[in-house]
Amino acid sequence: MTSPGRDPDARIRVAVVDDQPLVRMGLRTLINSEDDLELVGEAEDGRAGLELVRRVRPDVVLMDIRMPRLDGIAALRAVAADPTLAGVRVIVLTTFETDEHVFDALQAGAAGFLIKDAEPADMLRAVRLAAAGESLLSPSVTRRVIDSFSARGPVRRAHDRLGDLTEREREVLALIGEGLSNDEIGTRLVVSPATARTHVSRVMTKLGARDRAQLVVIAYQSGLVR
Repeated sequence: MTSPGRDPDARIRVAVVDDQPLVRMGLRTLINSEDDLELVGEAEDGRAGLELVRRVRPDVVLMDIRMPRLDGIAALRAVAADPTLAGVRVIVLTTFETDEHVFDALQAGAAGFLIKDAEPADMLRAVRLAAAGESLLSPSVTRRVIDSFSARGPVRRAHDRLGDLTEREREVLALIGEGLSNDEIGTRLVVSPATARTHVSRVMTKLGARDRAQLVVIAYQSGLVR
């Protein structure tokens, strides 16, 4: 699945928004080392990052959560609310897997999140998955985030279109909420990866979700993940 309006053969245009120079330098070096990626800009705070995104419209943004002037969540919400930036995918960067802002970021429309000390291969995979319209949400990290917020006792409410799903699609949504990939969902349900992808696509369409990360949020808020 490729993001709408993006040429799958074109280089993936990436922007980096982080207030730490060493982090930006590391990401710059990593991105510039890959033939299929292109660094199109950097910013050191959320406000400058938002201006950068509006100006260059990258395919993927690697954005820190905690930044001066405008934090990453506020910048992310501004990107998600702008219809002209519908093709921009934002991956949030954080220091801790249970960062209390990670769930807010997923609700706000993040394509996923990464720990800053993640392996370079995971960083690159996340960028490529985001550009393809998918997300990097590992089961272990997703589980920690859900457990963290479950302990806080957030209000759970069923999505208003949850009733449109078939029983199998609800099952698929629950597995997405656990952080399973399409291949893993296929294995769990004893169906082919292609069938699993079809189910995921239908769930996304019926619920009006922007991406897989939002399906994780919906699954959690609807009580399908415990």
